[in-house]
Amino acid sequence: MSATATTSITNSLTTGRLPRWAPWALLGGSWVVVSVIFAMISAAMDAEFNIALAIFVGTIVFDVLIYVIAYLVEGRRQATNRLVTSLVATAFIIALLPLVSLIFTVIVSGLPRFDIQFFSSSMRNVVGEGGGALHAIVGTLLITGMAALISIPVGLLTSIYLVEYGRGPLARAITFFVDVMTGIPSIVAGLFAYALFSLLFSDPGIRFGFGGSVALSLLMIPVVVRSSEEMLRIVPNELREASYALGVPKWLTILKVVIPTSIAGIATGVTLSIARVIGETAPLLIIAGFTTNMNYDLFADRMMTLPVFVYTQYANPGTDVQVYLDRAWAGALTLILIVMALNLIARLIARIFSPKLGR
Repeated sequence: MSATATTSITNSLTTGRLPRWAPWALLGGSWVVVSVIFAMISAAMDAEFNIALAIFVGTIVFDVLIYVIAYLVEGRRQATNRLVTSLVATAFIIALLPLVSLIFTVIVSGLPRFDIQFFSSSMRNVVGEGGGALHAIVGTLLITGMAALISIPVGLLTSIYLVEYGRGPLARAITFFVDVMTGIPSIVAGLFAYALFSLLFSDPGIRFGFGGSVALSLLMIPVVVRSSEEMLRIVPNELREASYALGVPKWLTILKVVIPTSIAGIATGVTLSIARVIGETAPLLIIAGFTTNMNYDLFADRMMTLPVFVYTQYANPGTDVQVYLDRAWAGALTLILIVMALNLIARLIARIFSPKLGR
């Protein structure tokens, strides 16, 4: 009587599978373990902790671990697939390392002066410790707000003309000059505003907030034009033709059909253009100047802004250097938070006003 031996055949396509949370757990665990090791080494050597290097090394460790574990559990084919996927993720993480390092450094260095006094007082009569950036925050909001009031109508109307009416040499010329303005260095915009108002008022030493708004508007307008133009172009022509078929004039079609359809993209582009210019230093340093006093009038006297505040605190420290550096880092952290808030507002606007396609 012969016994039949039963052999089990293992199919590489139906082997064991790692849980869906396993890659994320391995990545997070690798970062934590490597960060702890780097922190211990930094403490032992009395050196500064480098978060970018810790994340990079932890990601490399994750690439090795995910391949080895997947090879043991899922087989060679799935291990290779997971390795390639992890390498793509590694490239993305490496691209984010400068941003992670920047945000980490600003948070760590800016928290010592991120207090109530920093947001409730100015630098008037302050030489050493104390003081705040209230005058700079107010100046930034006023100047940037006025720049938005100038740039949004001009940029939006220009984009409407280019999309709905523009034909021939004039439209091509406008497009060309908008492209040229996109690449203008910010300091050139500041010099233009300074030269313009110096000639108008015959005052070679003129400094005031409205001049800074004009300089920032030169940088905002091409961004608003380009973003709004792209949003208007993606509105289906069928919507326009349906409106024309009902006897609606063109201007009312633009106002009631085209703009409401693209309002989410337009609002996002406008918000991002504000975030792009709110951190400019060179043009404001030239035309708006700097001061330690509160100034609520855009049309009189110098006006401080957050970028200029950070620059002056860092470039002109007093006898106690660390106090000035702490204020500079706190100002930089405030500016980053404002930009992040503007980007979040842009996302919310895009989600709220975007056309609802589902039924």
